[in-house]
Amino acid sequence: MDRLCYLLLVSLSAVSAQFVPPYTEECQTGMYPPKGPTFKGPVTWYTIDLDLPPSERWKLIITDKKAAVRVLHVLFPLIVNTLPYPFNEEIKGVATASGVPLGEVVLYNIFYEIFTVCTSLVAEDSNGNLIHGRNMDFGLFMGWDMKNRSWLITEKLKPLVVNIDFQRGNKTVFKSTNFAGYVGMLTGIKPHAFTLTMNERFSLDGGYIGIVEWILGNRDGMWMSFLTRSVLENATSYEEAKNLLAQTKLLAPAYFILGGNQTGQGCVITRSRVLSLDIWEIELKLGRWYVLETNYDHWKEPLFLDNRRTPAMKCMNQTTQANISLKTVYDVLSTKPVLNKLTTYTTLMDVNKGKLESYIRDCPNPCMPW
Repeated sequence: MDRLCYLLLVSLSAVSAQFVPPYTEECQTGMYPPKGPTFKGPVTWYTIDLDLPPSERWKLIITDKKAAVRVLHVLFPLIVNTLPYPFNEEIKGVATASGVPLGEVVLYNIFYEIFTVCTSLVAEDSNGNLIHGRNMDFGLFMGWDMKNRSWLITEKLKPLVVNIDFQRGNKTVFKSTNFAGYVGMLTGIKPHAFTLTMNERFSLDGGYIGIVEWILGNRDGMWMSFLTRSVLENATSYEEAKNLLAQTKLLAPAYFILGGNQTGQGCVITRSRVLSLDIWEIELKLGRWYVLETNYDHWKEPLFLDNRRTPAMKCMNQTTQANISLKTVYDVLSTKPVLNKLTTYTTLMDVNKGKLESYIRDCPNPCMPW
């Protein structure tokens, strides 16, 4: 947490004073169907045939998105010049001596800083139906564009967002919203069974420790987004998914936000690398008809520089359980600072209808950088 606070404080120097917290707005209404300046466009659907050899599955998507992927590979080497001396020169030296492309060396050195600061929620309406929504906020600390007041990586990732219908035997196994070529899963639905999103959890026992252990040969932990991919592909129920997400050893801490298909089936699983620290569930008897997770343990106060939780919960409570729907969840996720400069897409899922819909987002000024 101290590390995140330091990075956020450093980043404040790169953005205009008008964005300094607490910039919030009244809860939005009437934002759905998506329209207006916060709506940048729909997400294109593709089908991946799981009966194909793995090396063949992504060809169509990558062929279509090749130009956008190449832009990222061009951008990563440019970022090296924004890194502090002497580290930038050392990275260039590593690339020259190793023959590894500079973009890959940069990515290797900053992978831990390319993290997500997302908002996910599962809510139960008055009829017992579960609605799952999320904002994917991605690209923090990856170069602030002073002219356009945006994050470089965030903007370059938006053309790479795709919806994918993963099929086997011409039948849907699961659906997801992805970045083209990213084979793990951050957002997905097993139609009529469960919905799943993943948010990053900042911890001193961070993912870099697990990755170092992996490199050194200790490989009993699982990469987070590969676990979620496996759960979406293979688990058949909410309870099975919950057990796998809670019990599987990971390379990094995480929050898994899981929704089911029956009343009360919604939870946030707070994970360390090796343990499930907490499972926070919908509990109607306690008046808890939704669970909502950003990037901080729900029993602790969020970082004051990054409090998306309070405005999101205010808008959920203002909506009330009787009025919860895909439409009103989209309104909540469209309210600043829940919607911010890092928001690449918003996804809405209705498990009983087997529905997943996603939209590319924009956050017009004035808007918080995160």
